[in-house]
Amino acid sequence: LSAMGEPSMDPSIAADSPAQQDSLFSMTDVFLISLITGLLTYWFFFRKKKEEVPELPKMQTVAAPVRDSSFIEKMKKTGRNIVVFYGSQTGTAEEFANRLAKDAHRYGLRGMAADPEEYDLSDLSRLSEIDKSLAVFCMATYGEGDPTDNAQDFYDWLQEADADLSGLRFAVFGLGNKTYEHFNAMGKYVDKRLEELGAQRIFELGLGDDDGNLEEDFITWREQFWPAVCEHFGVEATGEESSIRQYELVVHTDVNMNKVYTGEMGRLKSYENQKPPFDAKNPFLAQVTENRKLNEGGERHLMHLELDISNSKIRYESGDHVAVYPANDSSLVNQIGEILGTDLDTVMSLNNLDEESNKKHPFPCPTSYRTALTYYLDITNPPRTNVLYELAQYASDSGEQERLRKMASSAAEGKALYLSWVVEARRNILAILQDMPSLRPPIDHLCELLPRLQARYYSIASSSKVHPNSIHICAVTVEYETKTGRLNKGVATSWLRSKVPGQPGSSSQVPGQQESSSQVPVQQGSSSLVPMYVRKSQFRLPFKPSTPVIMIGPGTGIAPFMGFIQERAWLKQQGKEVGETVLYYGCRHEREDYLYREELARFQKEGVLTQLNVAFSRDQAEKVYVQHLLKKNKENVWKLVNEGMAHIYVCGDARNMARDVQNTFYEIVSEFGNMSQPQAVDYVKKLMTKGRYSLDVWS
Repeated sequence: LSAMGEPSMDPSIAADSPAQQDSLFSMTDVFLISLITGLLTYWFFFRKKKEEVPELPKMQTVAAPVRDSSFIEKMKKTGRNIVVFYGSQTGTAEEFANRLAKDAHRYGLRGMAADPEEYDLSDLSRLSEIDKSLAVFCMATYGEGDPTDNAQDFYDWLQEADADLSGLRFAVFGLGNKTYEHFNAMGKYVDKRLEELGAQRIFELGLGDDDGNLEEDFITWREQFWPAVCEHFGVEATGEESSIRQYELVVHTDVNMNKVYTGEMGRLKSYENQKPPFDAKNPFLAQVTENRKLNEGGERHLMHLELDISNSKIRYESGDHVAVYPANDSSLVNQIGEILGTDLDTVMSLNNLDEESNKKHPFPCPTSYRTALTYYLDITNPPRTNVLYELAQYASDSGEQERLRKMASSAAEGKALYLSWVVEARRNILAILQDMPSLRPPIDHLCELLPRLQARYYSIASSSKVHPNSIHICAVTVEYETKTGRLNKGVATSWLRSKVPGQPGSSSQVPGQQESSSQVPVQQGSSSLVPMYVRKSQFRLPFKPSTPVIMIGPGTGIAPFMGFIQERAWLKQQGKEVGETVLYYGCRHEREDYLYREELARFQKEGVLTQLNVAFSRDQAEKVYVQHLLKKNKENVWKLVNEGMAHIYVCGDARNMARDVQNTFYEIVSEFGNMSQPQAVDYVKKLMTKGRYSLDVWS
């Protein structure tokens, strides 16, 4: 210690004795060292705190950005005067909204497409603050007259609102399907309700029918809509429709593959690191544990699949729908790449040229062309006219260019050509490229134009009371020959058919097996995984198990009823009083496509299924359908409905079966209820209103 203190000895104490010196130096050294250490420590921490204090707000700002929910402020900031809101479930209404917003520039106006879910719609009362302002609504109807998921809040607000919208100018285009009971209910409601709140309609309600030609309905409405807008605002078209790119291409030559999307719908790497809750933007990767053919003969392939949802925290009820995200056939993707002479593994981004837009990319970016064409883009449906118009500029042959422009025009001849050559011939983008040898667009522009590949919905064929960790699907593979001799296959059903069952409970482990640097998407790398989520439905069993049920579901329409019957069997096992459970099922041939034959026989034997009525439509000279069996048992049907307060459920084809069944109920009610036809119709409509006549149909 004294050696340490020698260099700093105090001269004033040099006369002290050696022993005293040692002692004093030791004490002084200890004191000084402690003091200096203390001061240094205090100064160090004091300084650090002063530096950290101003950094805290910065960190908070970065971590929690606040999105401005006012579309009015956004329109003012970006010089927009037309806003086009869309209620879209499958992407078509969103596509139409984008087309209308893009049209606006031709009239010296500026438009923006907007998702009502992202904004506060009570601001509609302020739209008049903007000169020559207009709100357009492209509203699809989902299911039985319901709003789409993203328009639910807007619908709720409209119902409750007492806002004064007298300064608002608006127009509505509805997207529906005439085979459904509540055709275009959402479009009609929005149009009517806005007027009731004082808004001014500047053009009549458009009603698109997907059972006919939705594209033509939209074009016809649109070509009359814009002249009405011009007249109202006193503006004129500035020129012909022009091709304006919405996104710019950025090719990534040196990119970290961990930052590249490989098929995820939302969060990057969400398929490798699964986190609940699972929904449309964050699907769960479920393992297929069973995939078996249900039919014993015939040309069709009907299948039963089971998806393992263990450890997902996904809950479902009988009657709900399961949504699955399919993948396009790799051979179609490769052919598009070959025709366009593109390296499909090029990693790129398409960035929105409008920096203020909430939609930064048309699909998750950066990604490869292969991933985009496989998981993000619809390459199997016939392209719409706006796609043909934009592509026309890339046809080097003048005849082919003229043909494309004609099909995209609003002229009667052009519409007829589009209907026959594209729609009825079911030409997808690959077929068009094959049949027009001079048409060779840049692949990035093609990717910008093609609509997004949508999730496919299936009625769940199981009960969560019996199968809490499994969701069952019953589906038929879609496959047909087109007028051009091509074999077209349904995207989702062909993809599901190819799924190879894996071990239950392994869903959550599989994504982690993928190498992080691989470009191959997880679900492409595994032949047994299905990205899925559950969509709630109003198709529900009665609250009281003792209430009788009449279920009508031919073909794959039997799916939800398998869940219903399983649940009624479970309730019976729990000692509950279960009412009559009646099924009307139909198929083509008893020995070919009688689905779930053994299961149904077992349920009937156990007394759960009190009546099993099966119509084999083609096993005799005259076709027999489910409605014929309903007529045959009309007295019993009426008794169950009138006295037993039975609930009626119909699932399957909307175009013919559901309509024929409904007409049969009109007849039964009219005959046994001693009612006129209009009274019988009113009786059945009231059953629907009370939730005693439910439909789960498709066209």
